[in-house]
Amino acid sequence: MTSFTVTAQTDDAVRISEVRHWTDRLFSFSVERPASFRFRSGEFIMLGLLDERGKPLLRAYSIASPSWDEQLGFYSIKVPDGPLTSRLQNIQIGDFIIMRKKPVGTLVLDALIPGKRIYMIATGTGIAPFASLIRDPELYEKYEQVILIHTCRDIAELAYGKELVETMKENPLIGESALKQLRYLPSTTREDSEITGRATDLIRNGELFSLLSVAPFSPEQDRVMICGSMAMNTDMKEICEEFGLVEGANSQPGHYVVEKAFVG
Repeated sequence: MTSFTVTAQTDDAVRISEVRHWTDRLFSFSVERPASFRFRSGEFIMLGLLDERGKPLLRAYSIASPSWDEQLGFYSIKVPDGPLTSRLQNIQIGDFIIMRKKPVGTLVLDALIPGKRIYMIATGTGIAPFASLIRDPELYEKYEQVILIHTCRDIAELAYGKELVETMKENPLIGESALKQLRYLPSTTREDSEITGRATDLIRNGELFSLLSVAPFSPEQDRVMICGSMAMNTDMKEICEEFGLVEGANSQPGHYVVEKAFVG
């Protein structure tokens, strides 16, 4: 056990059930799901530890598990001098962390009006909410095509997404639908790979649509979900607006949505 101050008696404490380190910058972990906890695939919650004064130090984390899963998974960066992740990256199975039980977020299917094709565009750990959504049967009932685009600096940082897509194809709940309807396009920005370049550049120069053999974004058919760095989010919002797409929200569904709480 590591020397954390969170115990089973701490308010909103949940137990770590799995930890995996993907690179020196990225790790994932799971917690035991409280029996009464409910959420919509794509939402986020506040997670954290207690600081030196015994006060909760919390950050927003998208739930990477689908809404039907018995475990709650998360995907995180490691910031060496970060107040939270410098400690959170050292968690072990059996440790406890704080989890507030009020899920929120804009990356939910209810925030989009019906369409034919949905794009999920992520950078880095921004793939987490899409890891939840692409394992939700409702997604494949609502859309004929599901396109997941994940951009990282190098090939090693794509491992989480690649493994996710490969393993879900064998999932008895959504495997058949995923094989028919899911397209996965990983790209890198600092290391040469099969697809090199930022998603925003690939969209603007038309290469993305050529790779997929589809027409450019249209308000009639396409819906877009965006989760990544602030720069990517801003650029993608501009691109969506240029194609005539209107931003949506839980209260007013639209053609595209952006997760504003994500930083990483």
